[in-house]
Amino acid sequence: MKARRAKPQAKAKPQANKKGKPSSGQGMRNKILAAIREIPAGKVRSYGGVAKAAGFPRHARHVVAALRSSFGLPWHRVLGAGGEIKLRGDHAIEQRLRLQAEGVTFRGRRVDMKRHEFRVPPTRHGQTRIQSLAAKKNRKLRP
Repeated sequence: MKARRAKPQAKAKPQANKKGKPSSGQGMRNKILAAIREIPAGKVRSYGGVAKAAGFPRHARHVVAALRSSFGLPWHRVLGAGGEIKLRGDHAIEQRLRLQAEGVTFRGRRVDMKRHEFRVPPTRHGQTRIQSLAAKKNRKLRP
């Protein structure tokens, strides 16, 4: 009796996102990590601000996941909305001390975001990408 040969299996296709492009969680994570690394000493960014700078607005939870699974990042420069330290216990104290060592000032329990927020660089027209999209939307609504 002859042994049957197994048919060669086709390679699994990567799952496509809504736009038909292959989705890559690793690519998103790498962009988020790059956005965190570009925050200079003495400046801070919110979780949502990091997500927006990486090109993924409204994905602040992905920033948290990337910070939890990575080492060697300036994690203390990433805060909650409004400059609030979201960590609890000893980690919150450590984050505050690290920020104060870099010259970041606090207003009560929150960072003074007006002075220390590292903003998304503007596009070529002097607006952030989100502002330019909002401007396009407003133009369409006007008669």
